[in-house]
Amino acid sequence: MSANPDFDTYQLPDSHRQLRAAVRELADAEIAPHAADVDEQARYPQEAHEALVASDFFAPHIPEEYGGAGADALATCIVIEEVARACASASLIPAVNKLGTMPLLLAASEEVKQKYLPPVASGEATFSYGLSEREAGSDTAAMVTTAAEQPDGSWILNGHKAWITNAGVSKYYTVLAVNDPDGRRGANVTAFVVEDTDEGFSVGPKERKLGIKGSPTRELYFENCRIPGDRIVGEVGDGLKIALRTLDHTRVTIGAQAVGIAQGALDAAVAYVKERQQFGKRIADFQGIQFMLADMAMELEAARQLTYVAAAKSERGDRDLPFFGAAAKCYASDVAMKVTVDAVQLLGGSGYVRDFPVERFMRDAKITQIYEGTNQVQRIVMARQVLA
Repeated sequence: MSANPDFDTYQLPDSHRQLRAAVRELADAEIAPHAADVDEQARYPQEAHEALVASDFFAPHIPEEYGGAGADALATCIVIEEVARACASASLIPAVNKLGTMPLLLAASEEVKQKYLPPVASGEATFSYGLSEREAGSDTAAMVTTAAEQPDGSWILNGHKAWITNAGVSKYYTVLAVNDPDGRRGANVTAFVVEDTDEGFSVGPKERKLGIKGSPTRELYFENCRIPGDRIVGEVGDGLKIALRTLDHTRVTIGAQAVGIAQGALDAAVAYVKERQQFGKRIADFQGIQFMLADMAMELEAARQLTYVAAAKSERGDRDLPFFGAAAKCYASDVAMKVTVDAVQLLGGSGYVRDFPVERFMRDAKITQIYEGTNQVQRIVMARQVLA
């Protein structure tokens, strides 16, 4: 039988494998040791922030022409995955930097890109994303935050945004607002860059959350907040299109985060069952335990491969990215929830206490089924793609 050279390419390039090793070494040495305290104190993972900036993993997706590392979508997913394996809260630093800047990369003028991307690439600024509202979560077009154009070309924003990741830490925000309340639904929204020093802009108190406690989640408030006209992202009225295109790409990063969380939980469970003894032998030697581990590892690897395929499609801008982005996010987050629950079960009573990390992984995993579109919404997205 002759060898088929096509099969030789079905593996990560050396550059990506080396990247994984570098991020894992960094995460194990400088992020993981602080993860429990970050969770316990519900404090921002500043140690991780500084380590990611120093290593160029803070916003690796930003192109080189704007001072970034120019990492492709798959490489960015590997960074997020490996950081999440150590600390899910910390993994939201590169993930949300991509979420906040993706509208600019997709649609902003060169002037806007040149102004706002280099500070993020250098680690001087974090960039968040303001789409959701209390009454406009899955139904994004129902947002009520408004943007009124002024005679001098500036815009006045009024309203609020909810559940904004890293709000209060970020210097910049991509904010979606209705520019024409009487306009056609979905075609009356515009995207703007808001700076944390803009008059009339403020953030609310931190939400008290089940998981990812180190990543602050706050509301954004706009009270006659004036935005210069040159801070529009894309064209007036194209905001919702840009927002949905953004999510096609960034849902893949949530898949990567979920894979990392699940891997961290599986690693902890494997280490535990190899040491824990009952009835005179390691519990790893019991077939029931082995079956659980086999299912966890199998489903995790399937999630990883689906996420990597979606990342490749994101990089190429494939037409079927909406399906694969939704599938990767949905499947990987469901797997992360199952794997982390099983990890707690494998540790028994030890899994239920904070002396071991699996209960934190379980709490952190839950949000991956919810944010950037609930998994129910992901299934709607996938079904529409299938039916189309």
